[in-house]
Amino acid sequence: MTTISASMVKDLREKTGAGMMDCKTALAETNGDMEAAIDWLRAKGIAKADKKSGRTAAEGLVVVAAGDKKGVVAEVNSETDFVARNDAFQEIVRNVAQVALTTDGSAEATAAAGYPGGEKNVADTIKDAVATIGENMSLRRSAMLQVSEGVVATYIHNQVADGLGKLGVLVAMESTGDKAALTAFGRQVAMHVAATNPLALTDGEIDQTTVDREKAVFSEQARQSGKPESIIEKMVEGRMRKFYEEVVLLKQNFVINPDLTVEKALEAAAKDFGAPAKITGFVRFALGEGIEREQSDFAAEVAAAAGKK
Repeated sequence: MTTISASMVKDLREKTGAGMMDCKTALAETNGDMEAAIDWLRAKGIAKADKKSGRTAAEGLVVVAAGDKKGVVAEVNSETDFVARNDAFQEIVRNVAQVALTTDGSAEATAAAGYPGGEKNVADTIKDAVATIGENMSLRRSAMLQVSEGVVATYIHNQVADGLGKLGVLVAMESTGDKAALTAFGRQVAMHVAATNPLALTDGEIDQTTVDREKAVFSEQARQSGKPESIIEKMVEGRMRKFYEEVVLLKQNFVINPDLTVEKALEAAAKDFGAPAKITGFVRFALGEGIEREQSDFAAEVAAAAGKK
């Protein structure tokens, strides 16, 4: 029997893009024959799936799911919106969310966890689905919020099916009050978050680099007025207050009732909860945000297909 060296595994991996263990198995099954190993991987759908991994997957779905005192939001990408409407893809995405609820909610833990009804983990199940459905798919990210007492409310914008859509939000509500009332208000806050995309829950949670950059811009603008430094300092303070009101969730005007900030609306709703409540966190996932999408020249593609230069 041919000895399978590390360099052989590396060579096959570079040729096919398949995982290290898959390459080692393929070489063992084909007695070290490189071309036969490539064909073995292709026959298993492994090489086909991994070869597609270089293509941009910026479509797909965002999913939310709630459990007892916790909730998760995840983004599973595909290459086209057509596949995102596929029932098999939607079932995978829903199951990913249910698996995430059993972990710490991170993408890494979710990918490594067992997939429902099968012997493989989530990552390998998605890889198998790539070969079956025919385009690249990936679990891009997931997150969990938890409370010791209270609820984690969820909201899906542009919903295409139950719990599935293009934008998902979680809002954690810490309280000993009525859970139905907390969930209803939390959903309203989640809708607000979907609409306004706040940077942080409180002033102190905003990245210091962002704060410094805003101050620098406001300072330069104020100096152009020619006013003394003492006045400029007060002008910058005023503009920073306005900045916080625009980007900090608790300070924003509540979209449901713009006469109140989110913080004041929460205080007013305490009578419905039957106890004080606190918003302890939020997560907002918009499909494809931050992904650099491939730009294609459709006319050039058609010309190339027709054999034109």
